[in-house]
Amino acid sequence: MPQRSLLVNFKDIDKDDVALVGGKNANLGEMVKAGFPVPPGFAITVHAYDLFLEENNLVDKIYKILAEVNVNESKQLEFASSQIQKLIKNSTVPEIVVREVIVFYKKLSGFMKQGLVAVRSSATAEDAQGTSFAGQQASFLNVKGEANLIEKVKECWASLFTARSIFYRVQNKIRHEKVKVSVAVQKMVQSEVSGVMFSIDPVTNDKDRIIIESVWGLGEMIVQGSVVPDKYVVQKPGLSTGRETFDILSKEISDQSIQLIRKGEVTTEVEVPNKIRDKQKITNEEIVQLARYSDKLQKHYYFPQDSEWAKEKGKLYLVQTRPVTTLASSKKRLVISKKEDVVTAKAPILIGASASPGIGTGIVKILRSPKEIEKIQKGDVLVATMTSPDYVPAMKKANAIVTDQGGQTSHAAIVSRELGIPAVVGTKLATKILKDGMVASVNGSTGEVFLGSLITKVELKKPVEKINKMKTATNVYVNMAEVERAVEVSKMNVDGVGLLRAEFIMSNIGIHPREAIKRKEQGNYIKRMAHDLEIFCKNFYPRPIIYRTSDFRTNEFRELIGGKFWEPHEDNPFLGYRGAFRYISNPEVFNLELRAIKKVREKHKNLMVMIPFVRSPEELVKVRRLVASEGLFEQTSFKFWMMCELPVNVIQIEDFIKVGIDGISFGTNDLTMLVSGTDRDNSEVARAYNEVSPAMMWCFKRVIKACNKYGVTTSMCGQAPSQYDGLVEKLVSWGITSMSVNADAVNRVRGVVAQAEEKVGK
Repeated sequence: MPQRSLLVNFKDIDKDDVALVGGKNANLGEMVKAGFPVPPGFAITVHAYDLFLEENNLVDKIYKILAEVNVNESKQLEFASSQIQKLIKNSTVPEIVVREVIVFYKKLSGFMKQGLVAVRSSATAEDAQGTSFAGQQASFLNVKGEANLIEKVKECWASLFTARSIFYRVQNKIRHEKVKVSVAVQKMVQSEVSGVMFSIDPVTNDKDRIIIESVWGLGEMIVQGSVVPDKYVVQKPGLSTGRETFDILSKEISDQSIQLIRKGEVTTEVEVPNKIRDKQKITNEEIVQLARYSDKLQKHYYFPQDSEWAKEKGKLYLVQTRPVTTLASSKKRLVISKKEDVVTAKAPILIGASASPGIGTGIVKILRSPKEIEKIQKGDVLVATMTSPDYVPAMKKANAIVTDQGGQTSHAAIVSRELGIPAVVGTKLATKILKDGMVASVNGSTGEVFLGSLITKVELKKPVEKINKMKTATNVYVNMAEVERAVEVSKMNVDGVGLLRAEFIMSNIGIHPREAIKRKEQGNYIKRMAHDLEIFCKNFYPRPIIYRTSDFRTNEFRELIGGKFWEPHEDNPFLGYRGAFRYISNPEVFNLELRAIKKVREKHKNLMVMIPFVRSPEELVKVRRLVASEGLFEQTSFKFWMMCELPVNVIQIEDFIKVGIDGISFGTNDLTMLVSGTDRDNSEVARAYNEVSPAMMWCFKRVIKACNKYGVTTSMCGQAPSQYDGLVEKLVSWGITSMSVNADAVNRVRGVVAQAEEKVGK
């Protein structure tokens, strides 16, 4: 794809094109390529946005305003936001962009037609794991005509600088200049029914359940929380559930009085006909079909998905998907250690849907609009008809949140889970029954609201602190990437970090390492890398940190500042210029990492090195020499590991051991693809991807036995041990030393390990 494309069709983009078209568009393209039913459309790329800013001389003006604003001063923030948006809306869209938009729009609409389209912002930082950006940018429905479309595109660009968006980026430590905005233009689906679905239970994180919500009409109402939706709970098939089919476990049918529909050429609220107000909105067969889509999306992305769907003329469409951003969020929840700590004699005054677990108590503050957010003080219970992104500054202060409307997929629910604040939604009467100044307790786990304090003895803890203290002979490590989670995860029952990914640290630095060298900024680069590494080492000390050195592929390196100049184009980056080969070819870049490691090890001896994608023992010898040149082997506490992720690593394991390694860790994702000759990201062949096939089990056993023979540590840091309990049992029986899993799987895997050790008498 041309790097300077101003517009692209969905079919020509995929999940790797976030930097070009933003998260929303990238996922739409990915779903199209994977064969999901997605309405056709196109993306106006960030290059069009950049050209617009450039031709109107807006860049310096915008960032000067942002540099001077204090986001914690509401009036100042609103003024800055209005200034920037006015600049954008009053500027002219470049003629070349206008021409291309018209051409693409006509092709989408059909000859001599002006079709109805949905126009949605797609920011380059949204829909990432950990930050939902829920409702931050603008969306417009039923847009018709070329002139209207161009105006809505400008409004989407401007929405990158709403007060809520500016505040959200600052609070999440995202630099303004790192975020750009693309625009999705998609054929409008006139939904008879629409909704949202989660491939796991978003409240309990139960991976065996799918949650589906539905409303009459267009889907904006469900996300906004304007109505209480139907809720359907579906059990997945599989060994863990003992079911062979998708089974509907429960249905909660809402009485919906209003819906959002197109009327003429406008989108408006109308009453739902009486005969269908309290009826189930989709059939059981459609519920199951949506569940299949949701499960398939999770398997395709290898991560739980939050997806939006719509039904028109009996056909189901998928209109958006994003990773679930709220797994293990737990910042402010009250954890009750004993049943007797809760006063159970009190009956709840309100009952709604459990939206974000935990218990919070505080003084009730009712907000009638975002203009009242300054009423909320730290520790209050925020009560509102519903929330919007404008409420986020107030939500961050609250001990708990209660709304009249909305379901588990509404804005209030998603953001509450992301912030780790207990929440109950869809109570219908909260703003009428609760009064300012009351003391209320909110149980987000049960969906109940009580008057007064529920809790007699309160421990202010995070759920991760209420951990299983079990110890096992086989170490259970955790996979880590985000420095922001180091403190939280370090308090879990883990024996160390089995995989610390370099790529996230390097992405935070933002500049290509060779560009940093060119600019003579090596010292600053090393300092910033060492700073992040030290946070992990300090919090986990004395537990080991196994740092996997950088394994960016060329297409990923190109996204860093200066990357396009330094990185070649490759048809197949997966098998290209990466891993150990890169270190040998550019030792000056690798030395930046090594010097940062050496700097950290002056204080923290628990930092170890693991080398990825080693194609031969000869490569490993050369890499080992580079590591030795920095004096790291002079310390006996230093350990030198290698990833086992290529068939050659399995075949020649003894030759690699003889080079001199202290440990290996299976990268099951890459190894499985290369052993089976399949691409897990290719929907045409993904079903052939199987991490627990007989061939893979042979590989694991062969390597573990060889390493045990020579006293080399063995581990597994791919996704497999987080997902397959049977594999964990086999690994333990073969004598694996440790396994490294996702944070949310630590306690469950520890339990499986303990049972397996008991069986083998370990």
